[in-house]
Amino acid sequence: MPRFFVDKNQITDSAVYIEGEDVKHILRVLRLREGDEITVCDKFKTDYECRISDIASDRVSAEIVSSGENRAESDIYITLYQGMPKSDKMDYIVQKCVELGVSKIVPVITKRAVSRPNDADKKVSRWQKIAEEAAKQCGRGVVPEIGKMLGFDEALEEMCDEAALAIMPYECESENKLRTVLSSSGKNNISIFIGPEGGFDDMEAAVARNRGVKTVTLGPRIMRTETAPLAVCAAVMYELGDW
Repeated sequence: MPRFFVDKNQITDSAVYIEGEDVKHILRVLRLREGDEITVCDKFKTDYECRISDIASDRVSAEIVSSGENRAESDIYITLYQGMPKSDKMDYIVQKCVELGVSKIVPVITKRAVSRPNDADKKVSRWQKIAEEAAKQCGRGVVPEIGKMLGFDEALEEMCDEAALAIMPYECESENKLRTVLSSSGKNNISIFIGPEGGFDDMEAAVARNRGVKTVTLGPRIMRTETAPLAVCAAVMYELGDW
């Protein structure tokens, strides 16, 4: 069933109102008609099963048939701090990590990051749209936030202040395994810091360790920057019981 996100002020006791780009999608792509059924989510984990009652060029109205709590959201809160990759790899990372259940994604400029965009706000806006489309596709009850682009020190400060457990996969780590760190922590508010193509600088890793971040090994194989966040997020979801 087609799924849409709306703000709470677009929902009344008996109806929902869809505006903006979604109206064009309903009219031109999905070609829905009055009487067709859709699912609308308020971005706060409540789903509304609706029947379209009126279609105009700038607004679609739908009657609420039933409502209930969205069941796709996890109790595990993951924030991904992603070292800026080259090209359009961030598009892929955002899309797939939203599907895996990540709650927030923060792009970070690290020492070895090659990509240093001067239009950060525009890119964040683009990634936010990608996150919303991915959240629609996989049936989520919230739209994960794409945070503003941060420098390494800012990102480290934020993750250490907000996360119960902060993890940094690091190719020079040989002892601490991801599974061991997760199973011994008992935490479900987790931040994951992934390096860019060149990995983390040794000084960055040392500073992170001094702040209490757990550096972990992901095994003997070196993963690409677009592979590592997916692997770690999937492992976290599995190990902590979401799967």
